[in-house]
Amino acid sequence: MRFPMKKFFSYYKPYIKLFIAVLACTFIVSAVSLVFPLLVQHITKNILAGDLSAALGKVYGIGGLMIVMVAIQNIGNYFVDYKGHEVGARMESDMRSELFAHMQSLSYDFYDKEKTGKLMSRITNDLLLLSELYHHGPEDYVKYLVRFIGAFVILFSINASLTIAVFCFFPLLGVLSLYFNKKLNKALRRNKERIGDVNAQVEDSLSGIRVVKSFANEHIEIDKFNRENYRFLDSRKQTYKAEAYFFNGVETIIQLITITVIIFGSASIVGSTLEIADLITFLLYISFMVEPIQRLTHMSTQLQEGITGFQRFMEMMSLKPTIDNKPNALMLREVRGEIEFKQVSFRYEDHLNYVLANLSLRVQSGEYVALVGPSGAGKTTFCSLIPRFYEATSGEVLLDGINVRDIDLRSLRNQIGIVQQEVYLFAGTVMENIRYGKPSANDDDIITAAKHANAHDFIMNLPNGYHSEIGQRGVKLSGGQKQRLSIARVFLKNPPVLILDEATSALDNESESIVKESLESLAKGRTTLVIAHRLSTIRNAQRIVVLTENGIAEQGTHDSLLAGDGVYAQLYAKQFEL
Repeated sequence: MRFPMKKFFSYYKPYIKLFIAVLACTFIVSAVSLVFPLLVQHITKNILAGDLSAALGKVYGIGGLMIVMVAIQNIGNYFVDYKGHEVGARMESDMRSELFAHMQSLSYDFYDKEKTGKLMSRITNDLLLLSELYHHGPEDYVKYLVRFIGAFVILFSINASLTIAVFCFFPLLGVLSLYFNKKLNKALRRNKERIGDVNAQVEDSLSGIRVVKSFANEHIEIDKFNRENYRFLDSRKQTYKAEAYFFNGVETIIQLITITVIIFGSASIVGSTLEIADLITFLLYISFMVEPIQRLTHMSTQLQEGITGFQRFMEMMSLKPTIDNKPNALMLREVRGEIEFKQVSFRYEDHLNYVLANLSLRVQSGEYVALVGPSGAGKTTFCSLIPRFYEATSGEVLLDGINVRDIDLRSLRNQIGIVQQEVYLFAGTVMENIRYGKPSANDDDIITAAKHANAHDFIMNLPNGYHSEIGQRGVKLSGGQKQRLSIARVFLKNPPVLILDEATSALDNESESIVKESLESLAKGRTTLVIAHRLSTIRNAQRIVVLTENGIAEQGTHDSLLAGDGVYAQLYAKQFEL
């Protein structure tokens, strides 16, 4: 992937004034540091070699100048270190916010394929060292370019032939850097992919820790984790191997440069073409030329990690949601809740079989319709097409006669309430979780919604009532309590269309009875689609639609379908026997 320079530098724009100030300080600090060896040369070559009776005052004067220069350097370095890192951290924070917002825009099918742990790695680890790249990259290049060019000019003025001899080593350093930087980039990319696998394994195992412990399968999870951990270790070993070759190669060349200066400089002194004071100055300035190489060598891994992280950031940002708004998408106002499927077909991937094929169905406004059928018949998929969690492969899904593709996504989904079998509650308080249904709601609205959901009484029995912390995923609550909070959330949202996806199938009989009462209250006056596993719960549905792999097999009331002795009657008899 070609490195997107324009996009990379665009993140400097909000902080450009502060960043320029940091670079200006860097330039001043670097330029001041170049003066020190010249002052040493002046002391050894001119002052101490002249009239010693007047030398002491001149030495003290130069010492005072050096102290002033040190003060300038310290102030400059403080500003560069503090504000430079702040600029980098701000840009990293901006990118993390941008990436998270972009992830929020991606469609359901993206999350069907990606693991949460890997996505967490993208948003945390990948961007972690970008602040160092943004800060130290330009700053170090300015600092060391000033020192390198300044040292080269000064050395050339002292002894041109010796400077050229030293400079001949630098192309070799350039070739070495290019070769191993390519290897490091590849190795570091592999590291990031594999730490993503480690994170995914950790997230998967810890999210299912209760299942792990119930089956006493801790050893299996440890083995799975170790497998990913060892793969990550192996990729890091390859990185360290490339680093070792690179760093040692650079150190060897630097030592050869120092030997060259000592040998040829000493020979020049013997030949009276160079003075001892000049050789000392030469050796001091060589460090100014070598230091950038040493510093950039040791920073290469950090810089490469930043570059790799940015490339992976751009890979993620380049992904487009498969379901998005059309230009000038319609905003819904008053919704009756009439739903119609016209010859709708759907499959998850082009190479997979159709889940729904040429399905047509009309649900009247305010009608209570139950969807039943064997697993895999497409009941949940059918309901997922209405809020456009997935896009129909062909045909039309209409809401109040309008194709859902023509409706603004947020406007569409605001009209639909969903209660699922697997309830997801966020870490936080009861009130915060109910308010999720309508962020602008006041406390009284939330309490009213909870009462409608038969949740108020159990909430008031919690240690802090509505302000009780419920733990990650509502771990401190029972299944029935969590389900009633999710129902309260939808009551607060107050949508005209309601989808109940096997909302009671995982509950015990007592909890099911309470939740069923809440759901019946919620469904009043709304167009309601119920995906039912327990057929006894949908006897009072106005219409029951039986879905099979071949589409709609039959539809009617509970009594008429039983009398028809078809698919529904068989499902009911089988469930009753069980």
